[in-house]
Amino acid sequence: MKDKQVAVVTGGTGFVGSHLVDLLLNKGYEVRCITRRSSDLKWLKGKDVQIFDCGLYNKDALKDVMKDSDYVFHVAGVVKSKTKEGYFKGNVDTTKTLIEAALESGANLKRFLVVSSQTVTGPSYDGKPVNEETECRPITTYGKSKLEEEKLVLSYKDKLPITICRAPAVYGERDTEIFIYFKTFSKGLTTTIGFNEKKLSLIHVLDLVYGFYLAATNDIAVGNIYFISSEEFYTWPQINDITSKIIGRKPIVIKVPHFMVYTIAAVAQFAAMFSSKPATLNIEKAKDITQRYWICDTSKAVKELGYHQNISIEDGIKRTVEWYKKMKWI
Repeated sequence: MKDKQVAVVTGGTGFVGSHLVDLLLNKGYEVRCITRRSSDLKWLKGKDVQIFDCGLYNKDALKDVMKDSDYVFHVAGVVKSKTKEGYFKGNVDTTKTLIEAALESGANLKRFLVVSSQTVTGPSYDGKPVNEETECRPITTYGKSKLEEEKLVLSYKDKLPITICRAPAVYGERDTEIFIYFKTFSKGLTTTIGFNEKKLSLIHVLDLVYGFYLAATNDIAVGNIYFISSEEFYTWPQINDITSKIIGRKPIVIKVPHFMVYTIAAVAQFAAMFSSKPATLNIEKAKDITQRYWICDTSKAVKELGYHQNISIEDGIKRTVEWYKKMKWI
């Protein structure tokens, strides 16, 4: 009999995945991380994890990783790509290979949890939060690729104990995306998109990964989809006010009209054609950030999993800013 439960994690070197690894280690799991040779292992250094640098396309190597495992947490995915094929290869093809490896490995899995995104449903068009029953209308190629990934995963629910967790916007220690907001804010500047009020769901990474853990270890979650998110919705002026108090600085707020967002995105996307890396802001991202409502309902996770948002926006921003300062990022 094994001393510890074994959890396989993809994306463990990243922002969300590394926090999940920390949680699993704290819970006493043996953790195996699937990485690539090019992966930066800085968030895993000094931690009691097994590293398998086989990537997500080598099925035979993946079968070896899966042997005797109890849980798979598939966090890895492609959020930026210069091509449609890049999104679908990184989010659908890799998942198919991972599922096949799990099935062929003979592992008696208790759960195969896949991390998805609120982008699969698209924004809320009527101001009411989307939920698991909402018709999926993704507005970006990333969202469409994650929807195809979900369909693929659900097609295996008779063969594997699968669970899907959808995440909204995520912030917290180690993040490099929303970090840009805090970095410019600390220099006395921030922007708001458009002139209409926008609301969003925004979750601290520790609440998110705890939601994953609850979903993976609760029998009722088998074959189900859950939104793991903040129970509150926020506006950018509200977030700005909280950040201002914590950083101790009142920034200049520049309102950027929607047409200007699209113009900047078009220029950045064109420039990226001559670079090896995709643009952070492109036409699709512009479509994404100009929506009024990116809000989702966590009622199902609250009722079935006992999930709750434990970290308030005030506490979350405070600890995030303090971490950035400690790391000398800001």
